[in-house]
Amino acid sequence: MPLPDRPPCTIDVGTGFLKFGLAGEEAPRFVEPTVLGQHPAAASSSPRGDLDYVIGSAALGEGAGGLALTYPMRGGIIQDFDAWEKVMAAAIYRHLAIFPEDHAFILTEPPLNTPENREYTAEIMFETFDVPALHIGVQAVLALYASWAAAEHKDQERGGLLTGVVVDSGDGCTHCIPVVDGFVLSSSIRSVPLAGRDVTQHVQQLLRECGAKVPPDQSLEAARRIKEQYCYVCSDPAREAEKAAADASKYARQYMGVSRAGTPFAVEVLRERFLGPEIFFNPQLYTRGASDWRTPLPDVIDSVVQSCPIDTRRSLYGNISLSGGSTMFKHFGHRVQRDVQRAVDGRTGGAGSAVDVRVVSHPMQRYAVWYGASLLGLSAGFGDIAVTREQYHEHGPSVVRSNVVYREW
Repeated sequence: MPLPDRPPCTIDVGTGFLKFGLAGEEAPRFVEPTVLGQHPAAASSSPRGDLDYVIGSAALGEGAGGLALTYPMRGGIIQDFDAWEKVMAAAIYRHLAIFPEDHAFILTEPPLNTPENREYTAEIMFETFDVPALHIGVQAVLALYASWAAAEHKDQERGGLLTGVVVDSGDGCTHCIPVVDGFVLSSSIRSVPLAGRDVTQHVQQLLRECGAKVPPDQSLEAARRIKEQYCYVCSDPAREAEKAAADASKYARQYMGVSRAGTPFAVEVLRERFLGPEIFFNPQLYTRGASDWRTPLPDVIDSVVQSCPIDTRRSLYGNISLSGGSTMFKHFGHRVQRDVQRAVDGRTGGAGSAVDVRVVSHPMQRYAVWYGASLLGLSAGFGDIAVTREQYHEHGPSVVRSNVVYREW
């Protein structure tokens, strides 16, 4: 069955944010928090119906105080399919304003998503939304595709082989995924229980420790905005703290906020700027959430490569691709590259034959997974990998149970 002429709809549902648009576009049309807001009486309403619920910023904004909030994702995995279905309905019918039966769909999934989750996702898309075709893409492969495509005109030597380690860090989870020639080495995937939400909570904790006068109802939101506006990664936090103490006027920033009661407040931000993201490199600084995690992110990346076949390691070290909003801190890539290179040199003694580590940042890094899906939707081979409605009705949900991009070596 030929696919619809209209461009596929591409949707990347993350723990923190939902990104959606149409294939061929360079950025998502909408980026909304992954949250569902509905009145308690509407909890049992149809996911299509009159859409008597809202998603994203509309559920969190002013005037939404009477809504019950549901977060369908945790750690990148769908935990509440009823809420996820409603979120998808609002995204499709209200925000994109399209008929799902007129577009093929590309959804994304985290590494090691369970086959049962994949089947249930396909069941909802085909039976509730009646989509003509569906592809569930692995986020790591899509991110690597986006990295390669975005930098191809700058570096022709990267060629057409999709080989590299994807460090994908969003709001709720961080994964290090090795990809060789477009295939994910599933046995070498590592998960790090630290992500953007933990950085926010760490900044919130630091503000409390220094006695910052932040209204309780704005504590978390102020920490999130400070993280996004002022935080950066430094090469040596101890030395950075000394320099900040010696010349606070150079390093300090002032955050201005307003409480829900309308009262303005101001917070001076100093050490929070570089100590917030430092938990990726010194996780012992973080005393909440995953407090028992002690392995720095660069060490995790190094262990991922070392667990892969020896003939792939040089290529993997040479293309460590960053993806997701929590990799966007200034100097994040430089710090990862330096620390991974130190680990490699420590094993080889820094000899001339040592492997060169290269961390790749690119313009589409924040929405790399979505952008990769957008490129895939217009590629010549998309029709060969998409599951059609006819195939689904013939074979049932099991038609999407396995994903060919996972490979054991």
